[in-house]
Amino acid sequence: MEELDLKELLQIFWEKKIQIILITAIFIAVGMIYSLGFITPKYESKTKLLLATNSSEANVENETITTTDVTLNSKLVSTYSELVKSNKVIRSVISNLAISEEEENIRKNVSVNAVSDTEVIEIKVKNEDPVIAAKITNEIAKVFIENVKEYYGIENVRIVDEAEVDEKPCNINHTKNMLIAAIIGLILASMYAIIINMLDTTVKSVEEIEKITGVTVLVSIPTYETLPEERNKKSKGGVKRK
Repeated sequence: MEELDLKELLQIFWEKKIQIILITAIFIAVGMIYSLGFITPKYESKTKLLLATNSSEANVENETITTTDVTLNSKLVSTYSELVKSNKVIRSVISNLAISEEEENIRKNVSVNAVSDTEVIEIKVKNEDPVIAAKITNEIAKVFIENVKEYYGIENVRIVDEAEVDEKPCNINHTKNMLIAAIIGLILASMYAIIINMLDTTVKSVEEIEKITGVTVLVSIPTYETLPEERNKKSKGGVKRK
């Protein structure tokens, strides 16, 4: 396979610049069309819950958080994360809101994360309707807190931030999609230019002859275009001599 140095590579790209620009532009257009017309927008709402002290055991006038409370709450974070997506919670949310969403569809769009080095749980819900997403998120938080009271007999979960309606889709970024399409188009266009050049076996310059044969070229015969009048005379039998 013929090796190409950086100078030759840049020369190839320069000679094929129109094709490269055209192919890249086509990919950008395709990326824009896909981003605008083929991606279903989804909206995300989130709420934050704090694992506080047990209010039934705390002194109202002098409520303090002990080491035991912190340790217990830290261990409960992972357990609570699973309870949020339990069948009982999801089914109660559907019943309370009287929505037609399927149980499994809601569950797969619910994510629960423990905020690093804190006792805060963040619940996120995605939905094609931003209002429904916020309602489901807030209802999940309420039902979850009720279930914690029922299972553990304690009231150590507090809502820090209620979910709000977010009108900006979380799964669509037009700039990012077009940038990815442009990069893909540029890579493919560059590959096209290199492959076309490697398949072209014609000699285009004196330098190429010297590189292939290893012999210095002493003389070259330039090509030239004949004038229209001379071409017409040659087509009629040549130029008459006196």
